[in-house]
Amino acid sequence: MGPVTTAQTSGVAFLKGHGTENDFVIVPDPDNAVELSAEAVTRLCDRRAGIGADGVLHVVRSAAHPDARHMADEAEWFMDYRNSDGSVAEMCGNGVRVFARYLQRAGHAEAGEIAVATRGGVKNVHIAKPGPGSDEGQVTVSMGRPVLPAASVTVTVGARSWPAVNVDMGNPHAVAFVDDLDHAGTLYEAPAYGPAAVYPRGVNVEFVADRGERHVAMRVHERGSGETRSCGTGACAVAVAAARRDGADPAVTGAPVTYTVDLPGGTLVITERPDGVVEMSGPAVIVAEGRIAPELLEPRS
Repeated sequence: MGPVTTAQTSGVAFLKGHGTENDFVIVPDPDNAVELSAEAVTRLCDRRAGIGADGVLHVVRSAAHPDARHMADEAEWFMDYRNSDGSVAEMCGNGVRVFARYLQRAGHAEAGEIAVATRGGVKNVHIAKPGPGSDEGQVTVSMGRPVLPAASVTVTVGARSWPAVNVDMGNPHAVAFVDDLDHAGTLYEAPAYGPAAVYPRGVNVEFVADRGERHVAMRVHERGSGETRSCGTGACAVAVAAARRDGADPAVTGAPVTYTVDLPGGTLVITERPDGVVEMSGPAVIVAEGRIAPELLEPRS
């Protein structure tokens, strides 16, 4: 890590938000002036010695970030997303919703449509107007078209193994249908999977149980974060895999299909259209704001 910047010395503003309890530290940094090392991100996300989160949403203007300049004509803002272990991720579905809510709160966006640049491409977001009895409206993200690689995958926890559906939502997922979500164990550590060559950079693993017609529940071990209360791209992958299992592929039936997905932190509604585009709707909430203590961002020997 390079020299500590003036912004780091005086402290850096942050907000805290969550989408179905998948929680994030939000670091507004329009000019990309704050250097967030992997070590600093890990300290920020530490739930005992830091702020605590599943990841960091680094808010940067697309034109100011080398990974997003090519998207600046389509989206003014770039979600530079980091997992809680400091690694960089392509996408985070719940993160995009919270990111859009922050842009609305900061006056960079209004209810309606906004484009957000991510390493998984530009995502179109719709911020609903507040409804009766609600402080804030739902946020819907167009998550793009899934890819279902043909490779067969197996997921293992302890003595149990399941075949898994390989779904790419801009980041990799292995979706296993189980009889009981408790069979996933504690998920403190990443479930084993194979063949390893299918996921050279690791994988998000979802365990899914049926709750009713077009209604499932899931648990997830997120690559780089461990088990989380929610995963937006994971919920999308689950709905896509369930539609194929249930013979409801919209490209075949010609009709959109919607699944309700229950997660430990709340409920998301996932719709796949006949053109292949997947849309995700759910809440996004900002719960706090403050300033980061400089020592959390300083390099350590």
